[in-house]
Amino acid sequence: MPKLQKVLSYPAILLITINSIMGTGIFFLPAVGAKAAGPASLIAWLALSILSIYIAMCFAELASMFAKAGGIYEFCKQAYGRFASFIIGWTTMIAGNITIAMLVVGAIQYLLPDGSNLVKILISLMFILIFNAVAFSGMKTSAAMLITFAFITLGTLLALIVPGIFKFNATHFSPFLTASTSTLFFTVFLIAETFFGWETATFLAEETKDGQKVMPKALIVGTVLIALICLLFVITSIGVMPASVFGDSVAPLTDLGILHYGIFGGSVFTILVYLAIIGSVAGWVVSAPRLLLAMAKDKLFPKNFAEIHHKFKTPYKAIILQTIFSSILVVVGAGSYTTMLHLLVPVVLLLYCFVILTVPILRYKQPNTKRYFTVPFGKSFPYAIVAILLSLIVVWFTHTEGAYQVLSLAMSLIILGIPIYFLIEMYYDAPAIRRVNEYLSYPLLLFENILFPVGSRSTLLKYAGPLKGKKVLEYGCGVGTLTKRLAKQVLPGGHVYAYDMVAHNVKVAERHLAHLAHVHLHHHPHLHHFKIGNSQPKVDLLISAAALSYMQKPQTVLKHLANHLKKGGKVVFLDYDKFFFVIPNVYWIQDHNYLTRIFKNANLNVTIIKKRHLFWESIYIVGEKK
Repeated sequence: MPKLQKVLSYPAILLITINSIMGTGIFFLPAVGAKAAGPASLIAWLALSILSIYIAMCFAELASMFAKAGGIYEFCKQAYGRFASFIIGWTTMIAGNITIAMLVVGAIQYLLPDGSNLVKILISLMFILIFNAVAFSGMKTSAAMLITFAFITLGTLLALIVPGIFKFNATHFSPFLTASTSTLFFTVFLIAETFFGWETATFLAEETKDGQKVMPKALIVGTVLIALICLLFVITSIGVMPASVFGDSVAPLTDLGILHYGIFGGSVFTILVYLAIIGSVAGWVVSAPRLLLAMAKDKLFPKNFAEIHHKFKTPYKAIILQTIFSSILVVVGAGSYTTMLHLLVPVVLLLYCFVILTVPILRYKQPNTKRYFTVPFGKSFPYAIVAILLSLIVVWFTHTEGAYQVLSLAMSLIILGIPIYFLIEMYYDAPAIRRVNEYLSYPLLLFENILFPVGSRSTLLKYAGPLKGKKVLEYGCGVGTLTKRLAKQVLPGGHVYAYDMVAHNVKVAERHLAHLAHVHLHHHPHLHHFKIGNSQPKVDLLISAAALSYMQKPQTVLKHLANHLKKGGKVVFLDYDKFFFVIPNVYWIQDHNYLTRIFKNANLNVTIIKKRHLFWESIYIVGEKK
């Protein structure tokens, strides 16, 4: 099976890390900080820089232990287990796709403030398609793109810092302390997004040469360089433009460009800022599919998304899903991207709290795991850092209008992951399927015509052919939805032998079909205990609807079922795939050759017929026993 390739050198991953972490905040947040705290915002930047460097060290230790594509998902899996790591991975995935969609729309809004919504959406979709196509085509191409954007971002800032040094006016910092301590603390929250992005960089650890040693170095060095650039940019910006003027600027880099280079310079810097924002989007587009890849490998996402393209060595199915998801968000959220971006800050801070806590937890749980970098005071300081981050969330909640609504939306998106987690666990775990089906028996009966449409039943029975007087074995009868139709079709003289692994389903079906003496219902969690009876002839038809994909050992189960079918008897199976166009069923259901082979090994010759519906694809398997 193809694997991800280690193609990223230290210089490459360092530049990509800088591009991932610096993002877009540096272009807007210095002015936000100056508006909130005046020249004293420099204190907030210094405090945030120190805090961020220590957080980077925490990420560095974790990356040195687990240089894998899952990044923060992998760290949390080692510390907290499957459920918590899924919720963290799910939240990161949601936040990442919102970031992609909203930043690309925001960038177009910055460049074309007066353009129509349709034009902005079309341009945004074009960039999403282009970036995902580059991500699809391989890491070398992706790295070249991200490094180019990193140079654009760094060049843009240096082009403003250097002339700012020569034009520096110290009087702009007098008076210096114009804000209270609480205001400075709130300012730290306002500018915190500048340093978000360590998680994006860690997703690429598995494709980095000597990742366990190189990734920690890139995270720390990259953060230190960003801190120095941010401090220099804030000092030189306020040094050439009074804090009150700088803070009121809607497009601060454009105004600085005009100040240093004239009207033409302002236009150039408007384009450069746009390119830098787009570059931040590109970083997420390239990195985020590695998270889905890691979750799919651990069976916390459909296994198909762990597939690596044989030629390009990229998680191409995860990239395709990301393209669809972020494109939908662009269309749906084009008018509300500001709200979406606001909710990212508390969500990401909360994610960082969980990640940082894994450092002391893993010091306790895995003391002997090799660490190529060890964060100082790793058993105690992370708790203090988490307390600071939680305090920032509290400050945001108490100082921001509409914070409750934004936080409610954020929590709703996180809580949405809980039922999805249990659905995925059912997807792979037969005992879990049985346990959940025990609880769902009555809802299945109530919604049987929706969950098993009449059209599908009719098609299944059409392939089965005339059933009058015949004996039918139904595998996976559920609550008896199809059984009732079969019971009618076999009269007079026929019999239906219906089997299900879930006891409660059979009990519901018995009540449902108690008046039909020619229907024989059976239950046992293990199929090999099921027998029709030694005195009875073998059945004429083996039929099943939506039960094939639940088989943990399909070849063994099919052979046992085939033993109850007489020679020349018919077999008709139905299952489903490609729900909502992108969500697959178990991987082997999609494999035409594998399905044909396992039925053939059970002495059943079959033809596979696929039919596309609005929200899924039906797979009919029709044939007979040799």
